[in-house]
Amino acid sequence: MNTLNDKILIDNLELFCIVGINDWERITPQKIIIDLKIETNLNSSIKTDDISKTVNYRTIVKKIIQIIGNSEYKLIESIAGKICEICFEEKNIFAVQISVYKPGAVRNTKSVGVSIRREKNNPNI
Repeated sequence: MNTLNDKILIDNLELFCIVGINDWERITPQKIIIDLKIETNLNSSIKTDDISKTVNYRTIVKKIIQIIGNSEYKLIESIAGKICEICFEEKNIFAVQISVYKPGAVRNTKSVGVSIRREKNNPNI
């Protein structure tokens, strides 16, 4: 396990996908908002100023948009789990915290959401 507190942050990634259990939600793409905290070791990239020594957050965002945006889900929990899988495909990621919000899902709320944290070497925690 990594003992550092280095994190790469991706906040308010907005995209649309089919998500929900109601009939109309299975037809109309819904807006979701994603926040990520990616735990990694940034020492090499800090010392070298070299993109190849760090996690390329642009690559992760592109993969999330491609995979989530072209898939269908019933639960935002499933979306969070899939994003976790996407992140763990990258090297040097030790853990991720993923929050997925669905604006307007429940009346009188700004949004509802889920947040999960997983460690690469212990994904069930």
